[in-house]
Amino acid sequence: MSLYVSVNTSKQDRAEPMRARQDKKPGRTLYGGFMLLAGVISAMPAAHAQEADSGFVLRGVPTTSADPSASASDTDTGGIAPTLPATAASDTTTAATSSSAALAASTTTERSDATAADLDRLRMGKVTDDALDASRINLRQSPIDERRSLKKTEDDGTGIKLGTMILRPEVSQGVTVKSETDGSSKDKTTYWDTGLKGTLTSDWARHQLKITGQGDFRQKIAGDGSNDPSGRVDAELRLDLADDMAAKLTAGYGYSRESNTDPNAIRNAQVQSGVNQFSTGAVLEKDVGRLRGSVGLGLERYVYSDAKLADGSLLSNSDRNRNTVTLTTRLGYELSPALIPFIEASVGKTRYDQTLDSSGYARSGNLYGLKAGITSNFDEKLSGEIALGYKRATFDDSRLDALGAFALDSTVNWSPHRGTDVSLGFNTSIEPSTTAGVSGDVAYALTAAVAHQLRDNLIARLTGGTTWRDYRSASQPNTVYYTAGGGLTYSLNRYLDLNTDLTWEYTDNKTSPGDRTLTASVGVTVKR
Repeated sequence: MSLYVSVNTSKQDRAEPMRARQDKKPGRTLYGGFMLLAGVISAMPAAHAQEADSGFVLRGVPTTSADPSASASDTDTGGIAPTLPATAASDTTTAATSSSAALAASTTTERSDATAADLDRLRMGKVTDDALDASRINLRQSPIDERRSLKKTEDDGTGIKLGTMILRPEVSQGVTVKSETDGSSKDKTTYWDTGLKGTLTSDWARHQLKITGQGDFRQKIAGDGSNDPSGRVDAELRLDLADDMAAKLTAGYGYSRESNTDPNAIRNAQVQSGVNQFSTGAVLEKDVGRLRGSVGLGLERYVYSDAKLADGSLLSNSDRNRNTVTLTTRLGYELSPALIPFIEASVGKTRYDQTLDSSGYARSGNLYGLKAGITSNFDEKLSGEIALGYKRATFDDSRLDALGAFALDSTVNWSPHRGTDVSLGFNTSIEPSTTAGVSGDVAYALTAAVAHQLRDNLIARLTGGTTWRDYRSASQPNTVYYTAGGGLTYSLNRYLDLNTDLTWEYTDNKTSPGDRTLTASVGVTVKR
């Protein structure tokens, strides 16, 4: 049995604006509010009685039920479906019920919007974590469905848009003065430097292509030195595959002039040999739970040009041309998104174009490596990798002793506070030799760099490093190489920088006077 209470008001009262009704006497307003509440209460039982015949629920979505006895909870969880009987006897009751339904619907809509917003924030958090980690080899890859939701990189106003690619070029011009001291001789050369640098990055929702290039063209203006060009270009294509799997394809080329202080350089040569380095590789990454696995195959080729001697003749270095193939596999375990310990093993083969070098030694051989370490990524504060292991190289010629050494490889980027960046690196490598009877050396290199923002448009730089080459042979003395430098960069605007640098280098040969080089340069850089 339902009880209906209605309030009969005149058409004029119903048509009055809300503000006019608020101006009426308090007693009448209170009486009207009481009667309105009574109408709502009386309407609720009738609404439940009519649910089986009504198709309108709280969220405003028309629904139909095949079971006439279906309740509101079966149709819409968490909501009541208030409907009025078709024989509602009062306009006021109808208005009150409609207002209640509208209020409830509005509340539910707000909850739905809030829930959608929370889900969007969660999705964006996953995308951001992936984007920050995009660059780590043994990184966990997001499921393919998440990677499809990656948004395009926001345009920060720099670079040139080329279709779906963004090009950020730099061009520099400057003057460099280089002073070299080799024993009792001293050479001073002035160069006009031209530098090109650029980055081409894809702006795709999935996959990523990045091409970086840098070239320095040094033209002699005055002095006894030779032109000293150098450059490098690298390309990396990352493919996001299904089932937490990704592939990375790389290719690169570099050119440099062998330094006079290099242990394999031709002594007293007028122009040292040019070194061409080609590289390519492929890495396949797979995640299984917390395990992070990868396997990669890399190929490197070195080609050496002729060296020009003091008398003008040429000395061939073709016996140093070689290929190196390396297979590397890594397995890591994610303790947390910021810490991943790993173990890595590698095996390789070095094959020279000529079976015997100019001294009659067969220098082809095998390479082995094993190391364990940990990678870290604490966003901008601290990131990098530290690993300890063992490296070994053997040679086809029995007269050449195998080289082996415990290795420490690390790269650490640290920002103690905003505006200051510190980079530390330690690397252990096995280098081949051209000296008869000497297998090569184990080189331990330590590098450090600090950049500090003195002002918004002024950055100071300090660099330093040392390399110790251990030859393990009585006929070849060990050498130690030191370098230190500093520089300033002043930004006139976002497109134009002024640069100045000073670098000091020293090579201690133990048995002979050390080689010293002092280089000073000043120039301007235009970037986009």
